[in-house]
Amino acid sequence: MKLSILAALTAAATAVDAHYIFNILFVNGVRQGGEYTYVRRNTNSYNPAFPDIVDKNDLRCNVGAKPGGNVGTFEVNAGDRIALKLFNNEFIEHPGPGFVYMSKAPDSVSTYDGSGDWFKVWESGLCRGNAAQDGNWCTYNKDRMEFTIPPKTPPGEYLVRFEHIGLHEGHVQRAQFYMQCLQLRIKGNGGGNPSPLVKIPGIYKQTDPGIRYNKWTGNPAPYQMPGPKVWNGN
Repeated sequence: MKLSILAALTAAATAVDAHYIFNILFVNGVRQGGEYTYVRRNTNSYNPAFPDIVDKNDLRCNVGAKPGGNVGTFEVNAGDRIALKLFNNEFIEHPGPGFVYMSKAPDSVSTYDGSGDWFKVWESGLCRGNAAQDGNWCTYNKDRMEFTIPPKTPPGEYLVRFEHIGLHEGHVQRAQFYMQCLQLRIKGNGGGNPSPLVKIPGIYKQTDPGIRYNKWTGNPAPYQMPGPKVWNGN
């Protein structure tokens, strides 16, 4: 009995340790500020959200991550490399895809609630093999997700939404959603027309095959990325 209890406690501790928050900004490989300096703070800490969030406004920036507060807006150039690193020297220890979406604020991003149009600028799925092996996912065991701002991005202030979906419990309808919103002011010549434009919520359904996904079979189905296509940068 004692061994069973110990095993259960160990498993629970491991599950908690595997949770994560993307909250430290890097620009062109250089750290900028500390935790949450430029990232909206959520209220569920490092705990994930589950598939019912796909129908809620909290899908935009995570539970409780609202406009306002002491969040700064960092100025960058179109073409810069932007990364959000995990807090507490953690790593992405769940298999699943990663995404970055952007939404231009009508005025100041610090007061923007994300109710406008969004477009996807980056996604990462499998690097090799099939979904059964955790290490085949490109984001697995990384300490950050990074993308390059498309050079033709129209200048302005943006919410930049980083998201990782853990699929280890997707087969029991409990995919885990980790997302944070970064505030950026983007400079550049623009000229691009981001598309397709979408609303959040509205990008996913709980029944999407890329969310309700079973990686635990000997030969998992080919993985289908959820959400819209990535903007081609033109």
